[in-house]
Amino acid sequence: MQHDDVRLDREVNFMIHLKTHGSYKRTISFLDRLLEFFNKGGLNKYGERGIKALEEATPKDTGLTSKSWTYKVVHEHGKVSLVWSNTNVQNGVNIAIILQYGHATKRGTWIEGRDYINPAMRSVFDSISREAWEEMMRV
Repeated sequence: MQHDDVRLDREVNFMIHLKTHGSYKRTISFLDRLLEFFNKGGLNKYGERGIKALEEATPKDTGLTSKSWTYKVVHEHGKVSLVWSNTNVQNGVNIAIILQYGHATKRGTWIEGRDYINPAMRSVFDSISREAWEEMMRV
């Protein structure tokens, strides 16, 4: 299986309970400001935080893989996703993937992978959940 990049997807769901009497004007205003927050790049700071965590955690030989992490904020089908990728591909093989999961050498020896992505991103995902909720409450 060939991988062009590593995608780290994690869906963070927030349950918002709204109780209102009368007009929905304040509710609509809140949701409009929230949408504006996401549309103006409110997730970029979390993307950068993930890049830093991945760069620090990625095993280094030449340092190319650790410096090849990118992220993008994707808006589609009414959802916003934050996607991290690694662009270091050598001979059709994404190096971040083989560092994570392991690989065979030309001589048939198995090189064990090292789970460096999940521990690095755990604190980032936790902070996204916590801080994004706090941001929404300020909006």
